[in-house]
Amino acid sequence: MESKNILRYLDPGDFQKIKEFSADKETPFLVLNLNRIERKFDELKKNLPYAKIYYAVKANPNSEVIKVLADRGSNFDIATIFELNQLLDLGISAERMSYGNTIKKEKDIAYAYSKGVRLFATDSESDLNKIAKQAPGSRVFFRILCDGSGADWPLSRKFGAHLDVIFNLALRAKKLGLEPYGLSFHVGSQQRDIGQWDNAIAQCKYMFDSLSEADIELKMINIGGGFPSDYLQPSNNIEIYAREVTRFLQEDFGDNIPEIIVEPGRSVTGDSGVIVTEAVLISQKSIANHYSWLYLDIGKFGGLIETLDEAIKYPIFTETSATGDLDENDDNLKEYIIAGPTCDSMDILYENNKYKLDKNLKEGDKIYILTTGAYTTSYSAICFNGIPPLKTYVTRF
Repeated sequence: MESKNILRYLDPGDFQKIKEFSADKETPFLVLNLNRIERKFDELKKNLPYAKIYYAVKANPNSEVIKVLADRGSNFDIATIFELNQLLDLGISAERMSYGNTIKKEKDIAYAYSKGVRLFATDSESDLNKIAKQAPGSRVFFRILCDGSGADWPLSRKFGAHLDVIFNLALRAKKLGLEPYGLSFHVGSQQRDIGQWDNAIAQCKYMFDSLSEADIELKMINIGGGFPSDYLQPSNNIEIYAREVTRFLQEDFGDNIPEIIVEPGRSVTGDSGVIVTEAVLISQKSIANHYSWLYLDIGKFGGLIETLDEAIKYPIFTETSATGDLDENDDNLKEYIIAGPTCDSMDILYENNKYKLDKNLKEGDKIYILTTGAYTTSYSAICFNGIPPLKTYVTRF
């Protein structure tokens, strides 16, 4: 598998700046470009001007990332009280937060309410009862179950409920003194099938109409995340996603489009990150085997967990393969199986999808894994094999 031209992923000159920045630093580490995060946020805001943006903190909780987004007017989707506390410590008010996790301890609901959170997601009667008890009068929105078809990283089954359950939850919420405020869905992370939003929005329209007949007027749809970052497999740009989502909303709701919330994570921070790693070992399992194994000093447990089932295919470059267009038949390239450094046999990044890299790659050479600004540091293990969490350097270039 080729990573193609690095200029598809980085602006001219940025790769040289990253190499210079990395020269005296111990690998592995992540470099985040705040300029690119700001551009991605502004791009989303421009293309969905009617939507309220709630950045999904879990994608990249770096405080400098949070601060630049807050300064640009972002709201925030939190999944835990730990994220809540981080935002409060940064001076962000609870009015700008949505507690979007449907799995919550009762004491955590009480704590969030005491700090001023008034918008909660739910998808079950038990969770709804806890919200009613510990966060009286709050606005609640109900998560619809989506199957995640077409997504590189589906979010199906665990979250959401079928429409019959949602209908009854909304009725119960009103009886419990909560405000049945809206609906939410998530079509899956890195969703390539834009039509999945069409299906979900149509379900929302059905539920709006059904609940209206029961004297409950919903006001909001949270259309979740799912917008893409730029990995190996190309995807449509945000302009196309936004145009189609807007069309779906107009087709179903006409001139009465409800309040719209969007929860981007990957699409805002993913393209901003480059992980700099090192070739630790290059070996072959047998003389007759055509493929070399390339072991890096970062693996699944160091922040690359989304390589599970080789779901997310990151662009990967060596210093020599990062120049020019790569020809599939280039004699200077060879295919590698790529694995991490730990003693767990599961720590293999790419085996079915092999990467074409410099055939003269040496142990100790630096390797650059692009589009790694989302779901890397936040997935990094604390101390597996004693390896510390993935370091992050924040810069602008």
